[in-house]
Amino acid sequence: MTSPTVITGDSEFLKFAFGKVCRHFLLAVAAASLAGCATKPLPTRTVAYVDLNRYLGKWYVIANIPYWLEQGKVASFDTYSMRPDGRMNNIFTFRKSSLDAPQTSWRGVAWVVNHESNAEWRVRFLWPFYSTYLVLALDPQYQWAVVATPGHKLLWVLARERHLDETTYSKILQLIAAQGYDTNRLHPVPQPATN
Repeated sequence: MTSPTVITGDSEFLKFAFGKVCRHFLLAVAAASLAGCATKPLPTRTVAYVDLNRYLGKWYVIANIPYWLEQGKVASFDTYSMRPDGRMNNIFTFRKSSLDAPQTSWRGVAWVVNHESNAEWRVRFLWPFYSTYLVLALDPQYQWAVVATPGHKLLWVLARERHLDETTYSKILQLIAAQGYDTNRLHPVPQPATN
């Protein structure tokens, strides 16, 4: 078994991401100028409380409303671990386009911004850019979670196992729809048959 490739700040990821960021920044500016013409989505509601110690560990990406850096990624998962400074390591691991491709990992950092609920975080993979991470739904046994960004643009269905049963996934889709998300935008993320 080969060890995963770890991409750090001085790698080709930076060159790729910087070019994409510049293009997406210009698109975002154009989109913002048209935002006044669109209807506002429902406000996003988080869960009441997240026990961070229970949330830490590995979460497989079951489905997502993907963004440009996730396109073509399969067998993806996030691993969270607490750091001595109170922030969390966020390791995103994936294979590109094929379940047989080599594993690659991107190292990020996450930190809680709402300490009352622990359900609103900031996540950064490339300084100085960060994303807001909202925990919208969470299984009482911490076996699955739904996280998203504000504005209904991005969303992830996560689970402790690589696959969810159909009943659980249908329930999650209902929760997502109740928050105003278009579930037709969700894309399943291919995962290997076993953990």
